[in-house]
Amino acid sequence: MVDMIVVGAGAAGLIASITAARAGQKVTLLEQNNKIGKKILVSGNGKCNIDNKYISSNRFHGQNPEFIEMVLEGYDFNVVEKFFTSIGLEIIEGKEGKMFPLSLQASSVVELLEYEAKKAGVQILCDCAVTSISKGGDTFTLETSLGNKKCEKLLLASGSPAAPQLGGSNSGYAFATRMGHSLIPRHPSLVQLCSDETWVKECTGVKVAGLAQLYANGEYITEKKGDLLFTNYGISGLAILDLSREVSTRLADYDFCELNLDLMPEFSKEKLINLLLNHIDNTSEKPIRLWLHGIINKKLIPVILAQSKCKVLAEKELNRKEIGKLVYAIKNLKLSINDTKGFKGAEVATGGVNTTEVNPQTMESKLVPNLYFAGEILDVDGDRGGFNFHFAWVSGLRVGNNV
Repeated sequence: MVDMIVVGAGAAGLIASITAARAGQKVTLLEQNNKIGKKILVSGNGKCNIDNKYISSNRFHGQNPEFIEMVLEGYDFNVVEKFFTSIGLEIIEGKEGKMFPLSLQASSVVELLEYEAKKAGVQILCDCAVTSISKGGDTFTLETSLGNKKCEKLLLASGSPAAPQLGGSNSGYAFATRMGHSLIPRHPSLVQLCSDETWVKECTGVKVAGLAQLYANGEYITEKKGDLLFTNYGISGLAILDLSREVSTRLADYDFCELNLDLMPEFSKEKLINLLLNHIDNTSEKPIRLWLHGIINKKLIPVILAQSKCKVLAEKELNRKEIGKLVYAIKNLKLSINDTKGFKGAEVATGGVNTTEVNPQTMESKLVPNLYFAGEILDVDGDRGGFNFHFAWVSGLRVGNNV
């Protein structure tokens, strides 16, 4: 029997294992995949957006905001940076406070974490799927594909159902509920959005720096600025990923979701109207579609003309009224959303183990002594830009520092 078993060799499980082993605990780390840190390896397009410099509780979401504030208290980016410096990893700053390994290689992060875990005495077992967990007295018994394992303390850091192709699953939730914990509903987040409108297929590959506003049942909800990428299934891009958490939860409630897309947010309505008026040659027979080529991506022109209900055929027929219609469509392009790309396309999931049942100082269960939770398994998810990693590192550190 060992002092502690950690289920899940992702960000939270790895850092908790190292911290606990450094404190003298005999730790075994179980990973169902054939190698550790698969989600870390693909993060930041392989560069690993390891954290964010500007940590604030309002960049995290869950049904218990007070829990999030308490977990983050005293554990800012500097604490995480200090840990990584201690294992030989230098960190540099990118845009929007995003932090990356100096090597810009996610493999650097995983390999250094693995080395440090083994150096601290952690036993790492890959291809080890946990099938059941029970507790008798002060001992946890885990049935696994590599035989039964016993421990005094157990950390579930098995993640969420997001990215099942990288090992994401519901297994940790099943174990948590069997031990008496309740769950907040899980939905995909940081995920692409789907539409059954046919015009988006014609615009596949078009990318613009725009603004996306979300409306649910006709009511304005929120908006995000950034890349908009039209695809054969709907829409993606950074602004869309940032909106997707809200869309997922609204769709789960069967709300009608529609995006209002501003394709030229850097232009005010009046500025764009004046630009287009100055662009007109009153003697030109140029077809309106060709005239618009000089202003916006040609794949978007048919839908702008359709949504604007502009009836003009030639450039010389344009006037302020017709220009106003075109400008409205360019700055208010409508796209209904009927689904997301699901957990397979999602970077994270909303919901998880109810945090009212977890001690935010130690991450220990309030229901089962010596049972701990860290990372995505909990009802905490962060914004894009390194925030989810920050919560994983911090919650794992809290476990390792308190077992």
